[in-house]
Amino acid sequence: YIIIVLFIFQDWSNDIYLIFRKSLASLTAYWLVTRPRPMRPPCDLQAQSVGDSSCRRSALLKDDSLMEYYYEDTRTVFDMFQRGLRIAGDGPCLGFRKPGQPYQWISYAEVFEQAQLLGSGLLAKGCQPNSQQFVGIFAQNRPEWIISELACYTYSMAVVPLYDTLGLEAMVHILNLAEISLVICDREEKAAALLENKERGVTPKLSCLVLFNRFSDTFWGKPVFIFSYFFCCSGTTGNVLPKGAMITHGNIASNTSSVIKILEGSFVIQQDDVSISYLPLAHMFERMIQVTMFCHGARVGFYQGDISLLMDDIKTLKPTFFPVVPRLLNRIYDKILSSATSPLRRALLHFAVRRKQAELSSGVVRNDSLWDKLVFNRIQASLGGNLRFALTASAPISPTVLSFLRATLGCLIFEGYGQTECTAGCTFSMPGDWSADHVGAPLPCARVKLVDIPDMNYYAKNGDGEICISGPSVFRGYLKDPEKTAEALDSDGWLHSGDVGQWLPNGTLRIIDRKKHIFKLSQGEYIAPEKIENVYTRCVPVLQVFVHGDSLQSYLIGIVVPDPEVFVDWAKGRGFVGSYEELCQNPDLKNAVLEDMNAVGKKAGLKSFEQVKDLHLHPETFSIANGLLTPTLKSRRADIRRTFQIQISSMYSKTAF
Repeated sequence: YIIIVLFIFQDWSNDIYLIFRKSLASLTAYWLVTRPRPMRPPCDLQAQSVGDSSCRRSALLKDDSLMEYYYEDTRTVFDMFQRGLRIAGDGPCLGFRKPGQPYQWISYAEVFEQAQLLGSGLLAKGCQPNSQQFVGIFAQNRPEWIISELACYTYSMAVVPLYDTLGLEAMVHILNLAEISLVICDREEKAAALLENKERGVTPKLSCLVLFNRFSDTFWGKPVFIFSYFFCCSGTTGNVLPKGAMITHGNIASNTSSVIKILEGSFVIQQDDVSISYLPLAHMFERMIQVTMFCHGARVGFYQGDISLLMDDIKTLKPTFFPVVPRLLNRIYDKILSSATSPLRRALLHFAVRRKQAELSSGVVRNDSLWDKLVFNRIQASLGGNLRFALTASAPISPTVLSFLRATLGCLIFEGYGQTECTAGCTFSMPGDWSADHVGAPLPCARVKLVDIPDMNYYAKNGDGEICISGPSVFRGYLKDPEKTAEALDSDGWLHSGDVGQWLPNGTLRIIDRKKHIFKLSQGEYIAPEKIENVYTRCVPVLQVFVHGDSLQSYLIGIVVPDPEVFVDWAKGRGFVGSYEELCQNPDLKNAVLEDMNAVGKKAGLKSFEQVKDLHLHPETFSIANGLLTPTLKSRRADIRRTFQIQISSMYSKTAF
C-alpha cells in the first residue's frame, strides 16, 4: 500500500507542476500582450529641434525645407473638405442639438450641397468669385457658420469673422476696412445693429444681409436687401482697433499638415472621431481644429450656444477630441480637487495621481488602469468617457494643472503656442514628452529664432530673446495697413511675436516674458497695462502705479507709490493718522486707495477685468537711481516685476476675486 500511495502522489505532483507551469506561461503571455506599452516618440526627446542657440526647426524634418502640405491633394481648405467628403460621403459631418435632445447630424454630402446653394446665392447678390471679395460672418458657433465659410471657399471668396465683443467702433472699422457689402448673421438683433450703422451712414458699402433664420416683418423696407438662409480675426486689445490679418489657404494647409505630421504615430484622426465646438470660430485655433477634422472625414458637434450647458453637451456628444483653453482646464482641476471632501479621499486621489504620473513619465498613456477604474472613472465619464486627445492653447497653463489632468483624464493632452499671425501654432508638444513648463518644439512648417532684447537683458547667445517665426504658415500682413505690417514682419519675412522665449536643452521652447506691454489673463482677455496706469495716476493719492497681470491668473493687481505731498492729508480726511511710511502699511487705508482707483477707473470706462483687484502700497518712488525707471522715465517693467515678486506672489496667493 505504501508503495502504491507514493506512486500516486508522485503522479499528482507532476500534474500539479505541469498545470502550474502552463498557467504561469499563459499569465506571462497574457501580460506581455496586454501590458501598457510606452508611446514611441517620433524623434529623440532630448533633441526635439535642430539648430543653434538662436534659430531652430523641427527635428522631424529631413532637411531645412519646411512643410507646406501633408497630402498631395490638400493645399486649400476646400481641398481638405473635399478629402473628407470622399472619405465619409453620406456619413455625419456637423452635429447640433436642442435642449434635452440627442445630437442630430448633417452629412458631408448635405453640407457640401448646402454650401454650393448658398454660394450661388451670394453670387446672385453681387458677390464676386475672387479672393478680393470679403464676406462677413456674424454668428455664434453652429453648423451654418461652417456651411457659410465653405460656401465662400467654394467660389474663392474670403471670410471675415465678426463677433459681439468687438464693440461698435471696431465693428464699423472692420466693415469699412474690408469694404464688406454682405454679412451673414445668426440672429435678428445682430442684423438690426448692422442696419442701424447702415442707416447712420457709417457703413456705406453694406448692401445685403443674410439671416440663418426667418426674419420678422420689421426688416421690410430697410436700406439693404435681406433674405433668409434656412437649414434644419484676431482679437482686439483695449481701445486698439482690430487688425485684419490676411491668412491664406496655404498658411492653413501648412499649419494643419504640421500637426498631422507630429501626431501621425500616436494619434491618427479617424472617421468616427468627434470634436466639440464651443471656442469662437472667429479665432484661428478653433478653425484649424475643424479643418483638421474635416480633412479626415471626422465629425464636429456644436454646443447649444450657452456655456453653462457645455458640460451637458459634452456628456451627450461624448467627444474623442477636446480643444480647450487653460481657463476651462483650471475649472476642471478645481472641481476634481473640491470633490475629494474627506482626508481619506484626498489621500487616495493624490496617491492615484502620483501612480499615473509615474506611468506618464515612462511614456504610458491609458485610461484602463486600476486607478482609472477605482478613482478616475467618474471624472472621465463627466467628459463623455471617450476622450482620446485634448489640445490646450491661447494662454499658458500651469505645469501642475497640466500634469494632474494628464493623469486623471487618461488621454493625450498637448500644449501649443502661436498667434493668429502665424495661422495658429508655431510650436507643439511632442508625443511621448509628458513634461510640462514648455510649449514644445517648432512645428514642421515653422522656423523659430530668438533675437536680442538689450533693454530687457535678453540675448540670443544665451538662448533667450524675442520669439520670431518664419515659414509657410506666416501670414501675408494686415489688410490695408502697411505700417502695422512692417511692425510685425521684418524685411526678411520674420514675424516678431512680442513674446520672450528661452530654448531648453532638449530643443523645446519656454515662454518666459512679454516684450510688448500687452498680455492675456487666464480667461483670454487682453490687457494694455499702460493705458490702465494712465487712468489710475489721475487718482489724488497716487503718484506712480504699476499694473501687473499673469496669464495663469484671472485678475490684475498693482504696485502703487502714493504721492508724499498729499497722501498724509488725504488719509487724515478719511480718519487715518500716521507717518507716510506707517500709512503705507495700513491695510484699511490700502483698501480706501483701491476703492478710489476703481471709482476713477469706472468713470474712465475701464472694464471690470481691467480694474486691479488688489494692490501693494510702496513708500519709495520708482526712479532711475533704483533701476525702476529708464533714462526716459519709462517703467522698467521686468525689473519692477522682479523687485516686487514677493508682494506679487502674496497677492495672488489670496482667494481669487
